[in-house]
Amino acid sequence: MKATYCQYKLKFKQPAITSRATMHEKETFFIKLWEESTPNVYGLGECAIFRGLSADDRPNYEQVLIDVCRNINDLTGLNLDQYSSIKFGLETAFNDLSNGGNRIIFPSEWSNGNSVIQINGLVWMGSFKEMYHRISEKLDKGFKCVKLKVGGIDFESELNLLKFIREQFAPSQLEIRVDANGAFSAENALTKLSQLSKFQIHSIEQPIKPHQYEAMADICKKSPIPVALDEELIGIDCHNEKLDLIDKIKPHYLILKPSLCGGFSGAEDWITLAKANGIGWWATSALESNIGLNAISQWVATLNPQLPQGLGTGQLYTNNIESPLLQTGEVIKYNCNQQWQIPALNWVEP
Repeated sequence: MKATYCQYKLKFKQPAITSRATMHEKETFFIKLWEESTPNVYGLGECAIFRGLSADDRPNYEQVLIDVCRNINDLTGLNLDQYSSIKFGLETAFNDLSNGGNRIIFPSEWSNGNSVIQINGLVWMGSFKEMYHRISEKLDKGFKCVKLKVGGIDFESELNLLKFIREQFAPSQLEIRVDANGAFSAENALTKLSQLSKFQIHSIEQPIKPHQYEAMADICKKSPIPVALDEELIGIDCHNEKLDLIDKIKPHYLILKPSLCGGFSGAEDWITLAKANGIGWWATSALESNIGLNAISQWVATLNPQLPQGLGTGQLYTNNIESPLLQTGEVIKYNCNQQWQIPALNWVEP
């Protein structure tokens, strides 16, 4: 088997605000695997590093990719536990190749085009006017679950936005999730959660910054809103460390981003622990291209998800890879009548 990789930069249609940073483009890497006898049949995976957030955002990242490609037939000498996005890309590429190199990563009724995945409508941060408009668009498209970023503008304005939504739709009609991305302090988090709870919020993601275990445990115990861990899971690779974190914090939900939490194998380990401890979960993409999003969607479909998932279709980008992924209202599906259009990429021979 042979392997090579390339760097690709996804360009936003307009700057995106995420984790308190403004992004104009998203860097990612692709890895390609093939058997020497059949070079036109290849597996393609996305090593979806997230600069500034991924635990594997390290100066030697590209060298590790080179080592992976050079040793693709025997990876036992490489410790990739701390390179979540590379594990994610490798798992995707190997599965793709084993299934014939047609971007079918986890075969199911969904990848056959016979089922759909319900998703939440993500409302990006912005001014009150911008967010009001974005929320209205989601509601017009029929979303029954929306996820609103909070902590990005004046908190009173965000409360007014939530009041507007609840005046239009009762909790039985519309589920509201909020994501603070660690914007609250340990001292004021419970006060803010109390204010948010007036609007029957389903859950809040990462109310305070990660690695404040005692404070987060106290918030999870006292919060009037169920708490979901997101950034808290990044960089936790060892099974026993995962179990220890769950025991200490006792969250209500886990937010799983395979490219950030150990690939699919790492995410499935979190799911096993969540089920054993009565904790809910859902999966979320992390600004991957359609290559990565396709893999996550196919993986989620095999798990019979019970809650709306956080899966977009990459519509934020001007140069995303054309794919069969199709979002219709609040569902995402695989359109088998649409062909993948993989562009000519600048592959690097290691």
